[in-house]
Amino acid sequence: MQAPALHPPLQTLLMVMLWALALLTSPAVLSATPQAAAPPPASPAGATCPALLQQNFLRLQDEKPQSLCQYSGKVVVAVNTASFCGFTSQYKGLEALYAKYKDQGLVVLGFPSNDFSQETGSNKEIADFCESTFGVKFPMFTKTSVTGKDANPLFKQLAAKTGTMPRWNFYKYVIARDGGTVTSFNSMADPATGGALIKEIEKQLAAKPAPR
Repeated sequence: MQAPALHPPLQTLLMVMLWALALLTSPAVLSATPQAAAPPPASPAGATCPALLQQNFLRLQDEKPQSLCQYSGKVVVAVNTASFCGFTSQYKGLEALYAKYKDQGLVVLGFPSNDFSQETGSNKEIADFCESTFGVKFPMFTKTSVTGKDANPLFKQLAAKTGTMPRWNFYKYVIARDGGTVTSFNSMADPATGGALIKEIEKQLAAKPAPR
């Protein structure tokens, strides 16, 4: 027995519904369905990267780009360095600081600069000098400017927060874990002899990160 023929309007409606169903389930349409955006990569230990550290610099040894966000949640000592300065021996004290406190959350970041005409070598020469003479292991970046209108963005912000740009080589800035508090120390603050610089570092290391 043959099935009864559908009324023409019903037959047309059925054909439209089947066509629509085929269209909605086609791979092209399914692939165009909006997907939830992937969350941005988190900083170490889930910390939010403070605005001060949202900077990129080239690593001294191989000139590969590095994000300072990798140091989020740490106490940071940023220092402009030079190879031919009366304070160059402070490399040794800075490396000792880094070795002593890095497991507590300290990182020292070195920024070689010729702003005071005492860092004339190439990046490779600077890297070789720091490693062979002082055994520097803390992160260092390629030669840059830290004063005046040509200062790199990090040092411009450090100057804005403290009211002072580096006045000579080995000027130091201690940045709190949240990137909000910055304290400056002049070239005479020797990392090997303690004093106010060490006290500030230990104070910031002991401070609990602000809740987020």
